[in-house]
Order: sequence, then structure tokens, then C-alpha cells
Amino acid sequence: MTTALATFAVAYLALVAVLYLAQGSLIYPAPRGILPITGGFEEISYTTADGLDLKAGYRAARPGFPTIVYFHGNGADWVSSVVATDRLVPEGYGVLAAEYRGYRGNPGSPSEEGLYRDGRAAIAFLAERGIDPGNLVLIGNSIGSGVAVQMAGEIAPAALVLISPFASLSQLAAEKFRWLPTGLLLRDRYENMQKIGEIGAPTLILHGDADSVVPHIHAERLLAANPDAYLRIFSGYGHDLAWHDAAEEAVIAFLAQQTEEDHRE
Repeated sequence: MTTALATFAVAYLALVAVLYLAQGSLIYPAPRGILPITGGFEEISYTTADGLDLKAGYRAARPGFPTIVYFHGNGADWVSSVVATDRLVPEGYGVLAAEYRGYRGNPGSPSEEGLYRDGRAAIAFLAERGIDPGNLVLIGNSIGSGVAVQMAGEIAPAALVLISPFASLSQLAAEKFRWLPTGLLLRDRYENMQKIGEIGAPTLILHGDADSVVPHIHAERLLAANPDAYLRIFSGYGHDLAWHDAAEEAVIAFLAQQTEEDHRE
């Protein structure tokens, strides 16, 4: 009995050690293939505060329209953001399809603080072109919600949209791996729920009720933390919600509503 327990303990600790060391690749499974550039976007680059030159995608807005800064999910790259905004671009919105370190051939290794630096560099790229925060709409999909929430807390964007977000990565990990001490192991936490209540920008949260990756209860927790936000739950949609027309139509309607309200003030 003692030998069996000892063997189990050693195996468990070994597994914990492996998961601790491998968490970077588990959290940030960057795609290996590089999709071709599409949708009238140009590949641009910007430099982060720690000296990384990152390539991303950009398409300018029509005069009078805001620019969307789109932070994609962890298993995609910036070209996926072209698909996720293909209904928004014809409306006139510009899009900076932001990219992360370690993705799509970019230098560096992704991490929470690293992705925040990447987000700041994307916003600085637009500032250099005369686009101030008041003309930006931040959209974050899945893990990109963590970057979008952080950026919205640092600047004053016109609006914030979160698609399939988690309340926090630490909460999600604890739910997925109940048998692991994730609170001790996890380096990157993306505590969206702690931050979203301080964001003054109009906020829209979209989630599918069939999402098995991030359950929609996380969206409801974010709404509880910021009751002024708008929440839409889509019946039958999973974690790929961002690439469905229903999500883009909801964003278009939300942004049109904000424009109408601004004109009334």
C-alpha cells in the first residue's frame, strides 16, 4: 500500500512538473501554417517596448469611421481576424489585425505581459497615424479578450467587444483541471473579471451557449462585474462564434447604436 501511494505521488508530481514546464505551448498553440494575406489588408510592422518587430495586418477605415483593433484567439493568427471582420470592413470600419510575439513567424515567446506589450505597440502604430483612442474599437476573441480588456483599461476606446471571453484564465484552468493545483502552477492569469468593472467604454459581450472550451457562465460573470455591459448569448454556437455572421451582425448593430447615442448627446 505504501509503495503504491509513493508511486502514485511520484507520478503525480512528475505530471505536475511536465504541465508546469509545458504550459506556454498549451496556452499559446500558435498555428504552424501561414495563411496567405487576403481581404485587401497589407502586412505592416510595429516595434514593441522590449524591441520586437512584429508583423500584423492593416486596412484603413473610410473617412469618419472608427478603426477596430482585433486581438485574435490563441490557436489562430492575424489572417483569421480578416475572416472575423469581413462583414465589418464593407461598412467602412478600418481594422488593425493585431499579432502576437511567437505567432506567424514573429520573434519572441508569448506570455501575458508579452501580449500586453504587443497590444500597446499595435495601438501606438495607429497613434502614429493620427488615430486616437477615441476612434478605436477594441475586439478580443477568446484569449484575445484578455489583451482587449487590459488595453481598454489603459486607454479610453470608443467601445470594447469581447467574443467567447473567459472571466479569467485562472478560473478556467481551475475548472478544466480540478485535480491540479493550478493556482500555484499558472504563470499567466488574464484576470478579466477583476478589470472589467473599471472600464468606462461601452462594452458588448458575445458568447455561444454550446461553447465547450470556455463555458458561457464566464460571460455572465463578466456581466456581473460590469452591469453596464451588454450581453448576448447565441443558442447553439460554440467557441468558433467569432467567425459566424451572427457575431459580426451583433457588433455592427452595437456600434451603430453607440454612434446614434453619441449624436444625441
